[in-house]
Amino acid sequence: MATSGLAIAAVAVCSGLSCTSQTVKTISLPPLPFPENGLEPLISAKTIAFHYHKHHKGYFENLNKLINGTEFYGMPLEKVILKTYGNDDKFQIFNNASQMWNHTFYWQSLSYNKMTEPSTQLKQKINKSFDSLEGFKKQLFDISTTLFGSGWVWLVSYRNKLEIVKTANADSPMIQGMKPLMTIDLWEHAYYLDYQNRRSDYIHTVIEKLINWEFASKNDENESYGH
Repeated sequence: MATSGLAIAAVAVCSGLSCTSQTVKTISLPPLPFPENGLEPLISAKTIAFHYHKHHKGYFENLNKLINGTEFYGMPLEKVILKTYGNDDKFQIFNNASQMWNHTFYWQSLSYNKMTEPSTQLKQKINKSFDSLEGFKKQLFDISTTLFGSGWVWLVSYRNKLEIVKTANADSPMIQGMKPLMTIDLWEHAYYLDYQNRRSDYIHTVIEKLINWEFASKNDENESYGH
């Protein structure tokens, strides 16, 4: 799918390794792609349960209340994000819609004990953009640790090259026509119960042990999913 300017790819809900557009008309929450204790001991079941059932579910419920009876009811999630971005009158809808999408994508970006690595195609692109996989990890860590406050860091494909970008609060690189491959949640609720103020330790753990390379590689290979 070609995108430019504020074009957004039809991406929203990922089940397993399949990402499809979600229509926002129900408070149903996509299930986690792993058990709540599936990332232990690196991220505790308590953190996952709190993060998923309180924060992620909250965005779903809030959005459906906000769009009920409006033009956005029944609209694909990514279209809601596009139409409400930068609109001061719709900022609550945007924040909840984008956080719904971001969280679903974040869960899919994590795995543990799978020992995955980038596909040959993705590894070649990483080597071209960051010199090596280790070079990518270092840059991802450095950029992640410089984000002030709450937000996200992303590996994206943009204009036929890979980039690492950070977004504040609920923002998404899709707004700029970029194709996300994986993300790390840098809001405090993603790590504070386990790591307290040691956000850099959480970031290092995700980068070294929890990136779902199978998911990132699938996104890179799927030409209809993004740029």
